[in-house]
Amino acid sequence: MDSQVSRFDILVERAKQLPAVPVAVCYPLTRVALAGALDAASCGLICPILIGPQNAILHLAKTEGLEIGQYEGIEAANEIEAAKISVELCRSGRAGALMKGSLHTDVFLRPLLSRETGLRTTRRISHIFVMDTPAYSRILLITDAAINILPSLEDKVDIVQNAIHLAHVLGVPEPKVAILSAVETVHSNIVSTVHAAALCKMAERGQIKGGILDGPLAFDTAVSPEAIRIKHLTSSVAGQADIVVVPDLESGNMLAKQLEYLGGASLAGIVIGASVPIILTSRADSAKTRMTSAAVALLLHVSETMASS
Repeated sequence: MDSQVSRFDILVERAKQLPAVPVAVCYPLTRVALAGALDAASCGLICPILIGPQNAILHLAKTEGLEIGQYEGIEAANEIEAAKISVELCRSGRAGALMKGSLHTDVFLRPLLSRETGLRTTRRISHIFVMDTPAYSRILLITDAAINILPSLEDKVDIVQNAIHLAHVLGVPEPKVAILSAVETVHSNIVSTVHAAALCKMAERGQIKGGILDGPLAFDTAVSPEAIRIKHLTSSVAGQADIVVVPDLESGNMLAKQLEYLGGASLAGIVIGASVPIILTSRADSAKTRMTSAAVALLLHVSETMASS
């Protein structure tokens, strides 16, 4: 078994030692969406509540040879209704996490982002890719590649703090955080470099806690000791980042997908900052990706439950 697989296997095995969390599985109307939830359930990670048109889910399960009879199902006529019901289950405490099925991301997110009836907290919600790639010696967190389109400096404070929190949950006590840009120097006409400098100063002053920040850093200097040597950079983060904070959603999404499809990386997707962990995966993601994402959500759920008790 190669190191790429074993690093994610370690997360899954760690999560298996914990009590399964009830998860609202929103509109699992494709094989990978349904099988991913069932695989996570069979490993003892989640207790799925299957929300959607029940006849269609039953037909899909029968066609694909999947057994769902032991799991609770809740009728929802369409994607919009399924998303609303899923959020209500989390608000009521019946579900401790939320999993996206095969519906469109914007439909899934709309009810949970509602200020009145959604799952917002005082923190800004942000997405984190948990990446495990053969070319890198550690798990790498990439944020934000799915929620915040063009984050402000204030948004990035929460994005960074959320990622540091997840790194702690995953067993990295003082994560190294690289604030990415195209260059390693501050230029007033490159906003991401100014944001990077401000975030690092905020960390120095205790406004961001729990990690070591540096930036601006280009991606090569964030993860490659050889690039550091060539560019003669001195940094406690460069070349060994645990977290990379991207300038915007487009760059983050492209980076994660490039690592996955050209670099052979495995990934999991999680949204934090809400009142429950949210398993947010692409409709094209595999059942294995969904199961690993469920393991991360369970670790996060247990950690936050213990912290609030």
